[in-house]
Amino acid sequence: MRAIPLKSFTSLAVLGLLVTGCGQGLLGGGDGAGQTAAGKEEPIVLGMLIPQSGSEAAIGPYMSNAAQLAIDEINAKGGVLGRKLELKTADDGCDAQSAAAGANKLVTEGIDVSVGGYCSGATLPTLPIFGKAGIPMIIPAANSQELVDQKLKHVFLINGTGSQQAAAAEKWITKQGSKSVALMHDNTSYSKDIALRTQALLEAPGGAEAAVTEAVTPKESDYSANITNVLAKKPDFVYWTGYFQEGGLIARQLRQAGYKGSIMVGDGSVSPKLVEIAGAEAAEGLYATMTQTPDTLEGAEGWIDAYKKKYGAEPGPYSNQAYDAVRLAAEAVTKAGGTDGTKVIAALEAIDGFPMFSGPLKFTPEHTLANGGFQILVVKSDKFALQDSLK
Repeated sequence: MRAIPLKSFTSLAVLGLLVTGCGQGLLGGGDGAGQTAAGKEEPIVLGMLIPQSGSEAAIGPYMSNAAQLAIDEINAKGGVLGRKLELKTADDGCDAQSAAAGANKLVTEGIDVSVGGYCSGATLPTLPIFGKAGIPMIIPAANSQELVDQKLKHVFLINGTGSQQAAAAEKWITKQGSKSVALMHDNTSYSKDIALRTQALLEAPGGAEAAVTEAVTPKESDYSANITNVLAKKPDFVYWTGYFQEGGLIARQLRQAGYKGSIMVGDGSVSPKLVEIAGAEAAEGLYATMTQTPDTLEGAEGWIDAYKKKYGAEPGPYSNQAYDAVRLAAEAVTKAGGTDGTKVIAALEAIDGFPMFSGPLKFTPEHTLANGGFQILVVKSDKFALQDSLK
Protein backbone atom coordinates (compact mmCIF):
# COMPACT_ATOMS: atom_id res chain seq x y z
CA MET A 1 0.00 0.00 0.00
CA ARG A 2 1.59 3.30 -1.11
CA ALA A 3 2.25 5.89 1.57
CA ILE A 4 0.63 9.27 0.93
CA PRO A 5 2.95 12.25 0.34
CA LEU A 6 3.84 14.40 3.32
CA LYS A 7 2.24 17.51 1.81
CA SER A 8 -1.06 15.65 2.03
CA PHE A 9 -0.46 15.03 5.74
CA THR A 10 0.21 18.71 6.29
CA SER A 11 -3.27 19.60 5.12
CA LEU A 12 -5.09 16.46 6.27
CA ALA A 13 -3.61 15.95 9.72
CA VAL A 14 -6.04 18.48 11.14
CA LEU A 15 -8.81 18.19 8.56
CA GLY A 16 -12.16 18.39 10.28
CA LEU A 17 -10.61 19.00 13.68
CA LEU A 18 -11.49 22.68 13.94
CA VAL A 19 -15.17 22.11 14.68
CA THR A 20 -16.18 23.91 17.87
CA GLY A 21 -18.49 22.49 20.47
CA CYS A 22 -18.57 20.60 23.70
CA GLY A 23 -18.18 16.83 23.80
CA GLN A 24 -19.36 14.47 26.48
CA GLY A 25 -16.73 13.25 28.90
CA LEU A 26 -16.34 9.49 28.67
CA LEU A 27 -16.30 9.01 32.40
CA GLY A 28 -18.38 12.05 33.38
CA GLY A 29 -21.33 11.55 31.03
CA GLY A 30 -24.25 13.89 30.40
CA ASP A 31 -24.40 17.29 28.70
CA GLY A 32 -21.54 19.62 29.50
CA ALA A 33 -18.98 16.96 30.40
CA GLY A 34 -15.61 18.23 29.25
CA GLN A 35 -16.13 21.61 30.94
CA THR A 36 -14.91 22.75 34.32
CA ALA A 37 -17.16 24.47 36.81
CA ALA A 38 -15.89 27.78 35.44
CA GLY A 39 -16.94 26.79 31.93
CA LYS A 40 -13.38 26.30 30.65
CA GLU A 41 -12.96 23.40 28.27
CA GLU A 42 -11.04 20.47 29.76
CA PRO A 43 -8.46 18.73 27.57
CA ILE A 44 -9.19 15.50 25.73
CA VAL A 45 -6.79 13.06 27.34
CA LEU A 46 -5.08 10.29 25.39
CA GLY A 47 -3.35 7.49 27.29
CA MET A 48 -0.31 5.59 26.06
CA LEU A 49 1.07 2.42 27.64
CA ILE A 50 4.62 1.88 26.38
CA PRO A 51 7.83 0.21 27.59
CA GLN A 52 9.79 2.87 29.49
CA SER A 53 11.85 0.32 31.41
CA GLY A 54 13.11 -3.19 30.76
CA SER A 55 14.71 -4.71 27.68
CA GLU A 56 12.35 -2.98 25.22
CA ALA A 57 12.63 0.49 26.76
CA ALA A 58 14.35 1.87 23.65
CA ILE A 59 11.02 1.73 21.77
CA GLY A 60 9.04 3.80 24.29
CA PRO A 61 10.45 7.26 23.42
CA TYR A 62 9.93 6.71 19.69
CA MET A 63 6.22 6.19 20.32
CA SER A 64 5.60 8.85 22.96
CA ASN A 65 7.64 11.48 21.08
CA ALA A 66 5.72 10.90 17.86
CA ALA A 67 2.40 10.94 19.71
CA GLN A 68 3.30 14.27 21.31
CA LEU A 69 4.38 15.63 17.92
CA ALA A 70 0.92 14.85 16.52
CA ILE A 71 -0.76 16.39 19.57
CA ASP A 72 1.29 19.59 19.29
CA GLU A 73 0.41 19.92 15.60
CA ILE A 74 -3.30 19.43 16.24
CA ASN A 75 -3.35 21.77 19.25
CA ALA A 76 -1.56 24.47 17.22
CA LYS A 77 -4.51 24.39 14.82
CA GLY A 78 -7.13 24.76 17.52
CA GLY A 79 -7.37 21.27 18.96
CA VAL A 80 -10.38 18.99 18.66
CA LEU A 81 -13.90 20.35 19.08
CA GLY A 82 -12.39 23.45 20.62
CA ARG A 83 -10.49 21.41 23.23
CA LYS A 84 -6.78 20.74 23.52
CA LEU A 85 -5.34 17.25 23.39
CA GLU A 86 -3.18 16.00 26.25
CA LEU A 87 -1.00 12.87 26.48
CA LYS A 88 -0.53 10.77 29.60
CA THR A 89 1.92 7.86 29.47
CA ALA A 90 2.48 4.86 31.71
CA ASP A 91 5.25 2.27 31.76
CA ASP A 92 4.25 -1.32 31.00
CA GLY A 93 7.82 -2.64 30.90
CA CYS A 94 6.57 -5.19 28.34
CA ASP A 95 5.28 -7.05 31.40
CA ALA A 96 1.67 -8.15 31.94
CA GLN A 97 1.51 -7.22 35.62
CA SER A 98 3.10 -3.82 35.08
CA ALA A 99 0.82 -3.19 32.13
CA ALA A 100 -2.31 -3.94 34.17
CA ALA A 101 -1.13 -1.53 36.85
CA GLY A 102 -0.36 1.09 34.21
CA ALA A 103 -3.76 0.68 32.58
CA ASN A 104 -5.53 1.13 35.91
CA LYS A 105 -3.42 4.24 36.52
CA LEU A 106 -4.47 5.73 33.19
CA VAL A 107 -8.13 4.93 33.85
CA THR A 108 -7.88 6.68 37.22
CA GLU A 109 -6.32 9.68 35.50
CA GLY A 110 -9.39 9.93 33.28
CA ILE A 111 -8.10 9.20 29.81
CA ASP A 112 -10.60 9.31 26.96
CA VAL A 113 -8.86 7.10 24.38
CA SER A 114 -5.93 4.67 24.65
CA VAL A 115 -3.36 5.04 21.86
CA GLY A 116 -0.65 2.72 23.23
CA GLY A 117 0.35 -0.91 23.16
CA TYR A 118 3.72 -2.24 21.97
CA CYS A 119 4.25 -5.70 23.47
CA SER A 120 1.28 -7.97 22.82
CA GLY A 121 1.74 -9.96 26.02
CA ALA A 122 1.57 -6.73 28.01
CA THR A 123 -1.31 -5.32 25.96
CA LEU A 124 -3.60 -8.35 26.34
CA PRO A 125 -4.35 -7.91 30.07
CA THR A 126 -5.21 -4.25 29.50
CA LEU A 127 -8.08 -5.02 27.12
CA PRO A 128 -10.66 -5.82 29.84
CA ILE A 129 -9.45 -2.93 32.01
CA PHE A 130 -10.01 -0.33 29.32
CA GLY A 131 -13.13 -2.15 28.15
CA LYS A 132 -14.75 -2.03 31.59
CA ALA A 133 -14.01 1.70 31.74
CA GLY A 134 -15.55 2.24 28.29
CA ILE A 135 -12.28 3.48 26.81
CA PRO A 136 -11.68 2.86 23.08
CA MET A 137 -8.27 1.43 22.22
CA ILE A 138 -6.31 2.29 19.09
CA ILE A 139 -3.30 -0.04 19.23
CA PRO A 140 -0.37 1.20 17.11
CA ALA A 141 2.14 -1.65 17.48
CA ALA A 142 1.04 -4.79 19.39
CA ASN A 143 -0.29 -7.21 16.82
CA SER A 144 -0.64 -10.76 18.14
CA GLN A 145 -3.57 -12.50 16.51
CA GLU A 146 -4.75 -13.21 20.06
CA LEU A 147 -5.64 -9.52 20.36
CA VAL A 148 -7.93 -9.90 17.36
CA ASP A 149 -9.36 -13.22 18.51
CA GLN A 150 -10.78 -11.55 21.63
CA LYS A 151 -13.36 -9.92 19.29
CA LEU A 152 -13.75 -6.90 21.54
CA LYS A 153 -15.71 -3.98 20.19
CA HIS A 154 -13.49 -1.30 21.76
CA VAL A 155 -10.19 -2.64 20.32
CA PHE A 156 -8.75 -1.43 16.98
CA LEU A 157 -5.35 -2.40 15.51
CA ILE A 158 -3.52 -0.11 13.08
CA ASN A 159 -0.53 -2.42 12.68
CA GLY A 160 -0.62 -5.62 10.64
CA THR A 161 -1.67 -8.74 12.56
CA GLY A 162 0.26 -11.85 13.48
CA SER A 163 -1.39 -13.85 10.73
CA GLN A 164 -0.51 -11.16 8.18
CA GLN A 165 3.10 -11.14 9.37
CA ALA A 166 3.30 -14.93 9.14
CA ALA A 167 1.96 -14.78 5.57
CA ALA A 168 4.63 -12.22 4.65
CA ALA A 169 7.35 -14.35 6.25
CA GLU A 170 6.23 -17.47 4.40
CA LYS A 171 6.09 -15.55 1.12
CA TRP A 172 9.66 -14.28 1.50
CA ILE A 173 11.07 -17.60 2.71
CA THR A 174 9.48 -19.37 -0.25
CA LYS A 175 10.72 -16.66 -2.62
CA GLN A 176 14.25 -17.35 -1.38
CA GLY A 177 13.90 -21.00 -2.32
CA SER A 178 14.59 -22.19 1.21
CA LYS A 179 14.14 -25.89 1.85
CA SER A 180 14.61 -26.18 5.60
CA VAL A 181 13.51 -23.51 8.07
CA ALA A 182 14.10 -23.13 11.80
CA LEU A 183 11.54 -21.06 13.69
CA MET A 184 12.62 -19.57 17.01
CA HIS A 185 10.31 -17.82 19.50
CA ASP A 186 10.26 -16.75 23.16
CA ASN A 187 6.94 -18.33 24.21
CA THR A 188 5.17 -14.96 24.51
CA SER A 189 1.75 -14.57 22.92
CA TYR A 190 3.11 -12.40 20.11
CA SER A 191 6.23 -14.37 19.31
CA LYS A 192 4.84 -17.89 19.58
CA ASP A 193 1.76 -16.96 17.57
CA ILE A 194 3.81 -15.75 14.59
CA ALA A 195 6.14 -18.77 14.73
CA LEU A 196 3.32 -21.31 14.80
CA ARG A 197 1.35 -19.56 12.07
CA THR A 198 4.46 -19.39 9.89
CA GLN A 199 5.12 -23.08 10.56
CA ALA A 200 1.60 -24.01 9.46
CA LEU A 201 2.00 -22.06 6.21
CA LEU A 202 5.42 -23.55 5.50
CA GLU A 203 4.15 -27.08 6.07
CA ALA A 204 1.24 -26.65 3.66
CA PRO A 205 1.60 -28.46 0.33
CA GLY A 206 4.30 -26.84 -1.76
CA GLY A 207 5.88 -24.99 1.18
CA ALA A 208 9.33 -25.27 2.68
CA GLU A 209 9.96 -27.73 5.48
CA ALA A 210 9.83 -26.31 9.01
CA ALA A 211 12.83 -28.23 10.33
CA VAL A 212 12.50 -27.22 13.96
CA THR A 213 10.51 -24.87 16.19
CA GLU A 214 12.68 -23.81 19.11
CA ALA A 215 11.45 -21.90 22.18
CA VAL A 216 13.97 -19.88 24.18
CA THR A 217 13.81 -18.30 27.62
CA PRO A 218 13.82 -14.48 27.39
CA LYS A 219 16.36 -12.28 29.16
CA GLU A 220 19.19 -14.81 29.10
CA SER A 221 22.65 -14.07 27.78
CA ASP A 222 23.61 -17.47 26.37
CA TYR A 223 21.44 -19.27 23.82
CA SER A 224 24.09 -21.77 22.76
CA ALA A 225 21.98 -24.79 23.77
CA ASN A 226 19.06 -23.54 21.66
CA ILE A 227 21.35 -22.79 18.77
CA THR A 228 22.89 -26.27 18.97
CA ASN A 229 19.38 -27.77 18.72
CA VAL A 230 18.59 -25.58 15.72
CA LEU A 231 21.81 -26.23 13.82
CA ALA A 232 21.48 -29.98 14.34
CA LYS A 233 18.58 -29.84 11.86
CA LYS A 234 20.78 -28.10 9.26
CA PRO A 235 18.35 -25.30 8.34
CA ASP A 236 19.12 -22.92 5.49
CA PHE A 237 16.88 -20.22 6.98
CA VAL A 238 16.30 -19.15 10.62
CA TYR A 239 13.33 -16.93 11.57
CA TRP A 240 13.35 -15.35 15.03
CA THR A 241 9.93 -13.93 15.99
CA GLY A 242 10.71 -12.37 19.39
CA TYR A 243 12.18 -9.05 20.50
CA PHE A 244 15.47 -7.32 19.69
CA GLN A 245 17.33 -7.99 22.95
CA GLU A 246 17.27 -11.76 22.40
CA GLY A 247 17.26 -11.38 18.60
CA GLY A 248 20.59 -9.59 18.59
CA LEU A 249 22.19 -12.23 20.80
CA ILE A 250 20.76 -15.09 18.74
CA ALA A 251 21.98 -13.58 15.46
CA ARG A 252 25.47 -13.07 16.89
CA GLN A 253 25.65 -16.54 18.44
CA LEU A 254 24.35 -18.20 15.26
CA ARG A 255 27.19 -16.63 13.27
CA GLN A 256 29.72 -17.46 15.97
CA ALA A 257 28.58 -21.08 15.74
CA GLY A 258 29.38 -21.07 12.03
CA TYR A 259 25.86 -20.74 10.61
CA LYS A 260 26.03 -19.38 7.03
CA GLY A 261 22.36 -19.38 6.06
CA SER A 262 19.76 -16.61 6.09
CA ILE A 263 18.52 -15.07 9.33
CA MET A 264 15.28 -13.12 9.59
CA VAL A 265 13.59 -11.44 12.57
CA GLY A 266 10.03 -10.32 13.26
CA ASP A 267 8.89 -6.75 13.72
CA GLY A 268 9.56 -6.77 17.46
CA SER A 269 13.27 -6.99 16.67
CA VAL A 270 13.43 -4.10 14.25
CA SER A 271 15.48 -1.59 16.22
CA PRO A 272 18.95 -0.05 15.99
CA LYS A 273 19.56 -1.86 19.27
CA LEU A 274 19.45 -5.24 17.50
CA VAL A 275 22.35 -4.23 15.26
CA GLU A 276 24.23 -2.93 18.28
CA ILE A 277 23.72 -6.17 20.22
CA ALA A 278 24.44 -8.50 17.30
CA GLY A 279 27.42 -6.53 16.08
CA ALA A 280 27.76 -5.06 12.61
CA GLU A 281 29.24 -8.18 11.02
CA ALA A 282 26.60 -10.60 12.31
CA ALA A 283 23.75 -8.17 11.57
CA GLU A 284 24.77 -7.37 8.00
CA GLY A 285 22.33 -8.96 5.53
CA LEU A 286 19.84 -9.93 8.24
CA TYR A 287 16.22 -9.75 7.03
CA ALA A 288 13.13 -8.57 8.90
CA THR A 289 9.37 -8.72 8.44
CA MET A 290 8.13 -5.24 9.25
CA THR A 291 5.45 -2.69 8.46
CA GLN A 292 6.42 0.83 7.43
CA THR A 293 9.25 2.53 9.28
CA PRO A 294 10.27 6.18 8.92
CA ASP A 295 13.19 5.16 6.71
CA THR A 296 10.93 3.27 4.29
CA LEU A 297 8.13 5.84 4.04
CA GLU A 298 7.74 7.55 0.69
CA GLY A 299 7.31 11.30 0.94
CA ALA A 300 7.94 11.51 4.69
CA GLU A 301 11.09 13.63 4.63
CA GLY A 302 9.30 16.71 6.00
CA TRP A 303 7.75 14.72 8.82
CA ILE A 304 11.10 13.19 9.71
CA ASP A 305 12.67 16.67 9.74
CA ALA A 306 9.91 17.93 12.06
CA TYR A 307 10.55 15.04 14.46
CA LYS A 308 14.30 15.62 14.39
CA LYS A 309 13.87 19.36 14.94
CA LYS A 310 11.67 18.76 17.99
CA TYR A 311 13.60 15.89 19.59
CA GLY A 312 17.12 16.14 18.19
CA ALA A 313 17.11 12.50 17.09
CA GLU A 314 15.84 10.29 14.29
CA PRO A 315 12.35 8.77 14.62
CA GLY A 316 12.49 5.02 15.11
CA PRO A 317 10.27 1.95 14.76
CA TYR A 318 6.58 2.54 15.52
CA SER A 319 6.94 6.31 15.69
CA ASN A 320 4.88 6.72 12.52
CA GLN A 321 2.20 4.32 13.80
CA ALA A 322 2.03 6.17 17.14
CA TYR A 323 1.70 9.47 15.29
CA ASP A 324 -1.15 8.06 13.24
CA ALA A 325 -2.87 6.61 16.33
CA VAL A 326 -3.19 10.12 17.76
CA ARG A 327 -4.46 11.55 14.49
CA LEU A 328 -7.00 8.75 14.20
CA ALA A 329 -8.17 9.28 17.78
CA ALA A 330 -8.65 12.98 17.05
CA GLU A 331 -10.61 12.18 13.90
CA ALA A 332 -12.86 9.70 15.71
CA VAL A 333 -13.59 12.13 18.56
CA THR A 334 -14.41 14.81 15.99
CA LYS A 335 -16.78 12.52 14.12
CA ALA A 336 -18.34 11.38 17.41
CA GLY A 337 -18.92 14.97 18.48
CA GLY A 338 -17.28 14.29 21.84
CA THR A 339 -15.52 11.67 23.94
CA ASP A 340 -18.43 9.35 24.70
CA GLY A 341 -16.80 5.92 24.32
CA THR A 342 -19.70 4.27 22.49
CA LYS A 343 -19.87 7.09 19.96
CA VAL A 344 -16.10 7.12 19.43
CA ILE A 345 -16.14 3.37 18.76
CA ALA A 346 -18.95 3.82 16.23
CA ALA A 347 -16.96 6.61 14.57
CA LEU A 348 -13.89 4.38 14.31
CA GLU A 349 -15.95 1.59 12.75
CA ALA A 350 -17.29 4.06 10.18
CA ILE A 351 -13.85 5.39 9.18
CA ASP A 352 -13.45 5.08 5.40
CA GLY A 353 -10.36 6.39 3.66
CA PHE A 354 -8.73 8.27 6.54
CA PRO A 355 -5.17 9.09 5.33
CA MET A 356 -2.39 7.41 7.29
CA PHE A 357 1.24 6.66 6.54
CA SER A 358 0.22 3.11 5.68
CA GLY A 359 -2.43 4.33 3.25
CA PRO A 360 -6.16 5.11 3.37
CA LEU A 361 -7.76 3.46 6.40
CA LYS A 362 -10.91 1.38 6.51
CA PHE A 363 -11.20 -1.22 9.26
CA THR A 364 -12.25 -4.80 8.60
CA PRO A 365 -15.16 -6.20 10.66
CA GLU A 366 -12.46 -7.55 13.02
CA HIS A 367 -11.11 -3.99 13.56
CA THR A 368 -7.85 -4.73 11.73
CA LEU A 369 -6.22 -3.42 8.58
CA ALA A 370 -7.38 -5.11 5.38
CA ASN A 371 -3.76 -5.10 4.22
CA GLY A 372 -1.16 -5.65 6.90
CA GLY A 373 1.47 -3.72 4.95
CA PHE A 374 4.30 -6.08 5.87
CA GLN A 375 7.45 -5.78 3.82
CA ILE A 376 10.95 -7.18 4.00
CA LEU A 377 13.77 -5.08 5.37
CA VAL A 378 17.47 -5.91 5.32
CA VAL A 379 20.36 -4.62 7.41
CA LYS A 380 22.80 -2.67 5.24
CA SER A 381 25.68 -0.74 6.79
CA ASP A 382 24.18 -0.96 10.29
CA LYS A 383 20.68 0.21 9.28
CA PHE A 384 17.43 -1.45 8.25
CA ALA A 385 16.59 -0.69 4.62
CA LEU A 386 13.77 -1.80 2.34
CA GLN A 387 14.55 -5.08 0.56
CA ASP A 388 11.19 -6.11 -0.92
CA SER A 389 7.73 -4.50 -0.61
CA LEU A 390 6.11 -7.91 -1.30
CA LYS A 391 3.58 -6.21 -3.55
